[in-house]
Amino acid sequence: MEIFIKIVQLLLCLSILVILHEFGHFITAKIFGARVEKFYLFFNPWFSLCKFKIGETEYGIGWIPLGGYVKISGMIDESMDTEQMKQPPQPYEFRSKPAWQRLIIMLGGVIMNILTAIVIYICLIAHYGETYLPTQNVKYGITVDSLGYELGLRNGDKILSLDNEVVESFYKIPEELLLNDVKTIQVERDGKKIDLPVTDEMIGKLINAKGSFISPRIPFYVGAFGENSPAQNAGLQVNDKIIGIGDKETEFFDEFKDAIPAYKNQEVDISVVRDNDTLQYPVVIGEDGTIGVYVTAAGVFDFAEKSYTVWQAIPAGCAKAFTSIGSYLKQLKLLFNPQVKAYESVGSFITIGSIFPGTWDWQSFWTLTAFISIILAIMNIIPIPGLDGGHVLFVLVEMITGRKPSDKFLEYAQTVGMILILALFALAMWNDISRFIIK
Repeated sequence: MEIFIKIVQLLLCLSILVILHEFGHFITAKIFGARVEKFYLFFNPWFSLCKFKIGETEYGIGWIPLGGYVKISGMIDESMDTEQMKQPPQPYEFRSKPAWQRLIIMLGGVIMNILTAIVIYICLIAHYGETYLPTQNVKYGITVDSLGYELGLRNGDKILSLDNEVVESFYKIPEELLLNDVKTIQVERDGKKIDLPVTDEMIGKLINAKGSFISPRIPFYVGAFGENSPAQNAGLQVNDKIIGIGDKETEFFDEFKDAIPAYKNQEVDISVVRDNDTLQYPVVIGEDGTIGVYVTAAGVFDFAEKSYTVWQAIPAGCAKAFTSIGSYLKQLKLLFNPQVKAYESVGSFITIGSIFPGTWDWQSFWTLTAFISIILAIMNIIPIPGLDGGHVLFVLVEMITGRKPSDKFLEYAQTVGMILILALFALAMWNDISRFIIK
């Protein structure tokens, strides 16, 4: 069921964004009198799932969910329909329009994706406001996985700054570390300030890691019990604070998790605090080394909250969209750093689908949709023939030089571009399959 929900969210997200992107091309073409022959969601080689015609345009849904397209008369595009180009130019064709009009038509999809992200962010901020965990409020320090440990961090460290710059939101620390060429991390450990170096090799490992390498350290409060929970059967209750196992004190959840494997298949006393009383319960630890308890962090941290009026949300939403654009451009920059090896993290629709939550949450859905809209805008503007950016590049060259590339040149360029795009897609699919096999 979880996978099904992820797939549905991915398809809905892509459907919305593809339709809006292609509408950007469609409406600008219509404004300048260029004929639009087809408007399709998804690709339709050989047949369509459904189609209908209104006026001069055929609308339809294809069967390959890898995007969509509008076919504009007199334009060499992904359909590679060159027969039309052999005929004399017609006034309603793309190739007959002035260069500045063709430029706007080709930018229409990218502009629509950016506007979509801005509108979504404005609506999200106006409705939900902003909630974040200030770094200074992570009062118990952090817990780290093996990569965090390799970076030099330790459980209980308090992150003070990156390159001596304080990061206001704790959950922004990984993003800042990966994207802003951070060289050092300042932490407080045992009352002392320590500088930890950050290498390109380590950044590469963190980029390809699954999940976050740091988390806020939390006490072990019982939030809920699993089915046939040994702890519940022994008498533990929700909201109990677990402080020890056997003769070992475990003030924090990570300490308990590290200690419990030593007691597999044994009965051991679990110490808890309940209503200011310290109690002990004998619990039988199973082969899996768990006690059937879910930890909760509710009420542990003081989160910062900010609400916005609709008018306040407009500049805040615009700022968030352009910040996201900057962040993604920095991610693309990492692809060209051979030491970081960020290309190994490139993923296809499998990777994109995996970032959606396994349960339906509208706030998460729209937040991810806004960010994916920005991704589509940036990817489409890359100057590769076959993408909008390739067409934009040729039009700009024409406007600067006064010479229009020949139709035959555009045809060859489109072919080369499509090969490059398919190669990139194959790399992304291979990365996804490799990660699945390794997993």
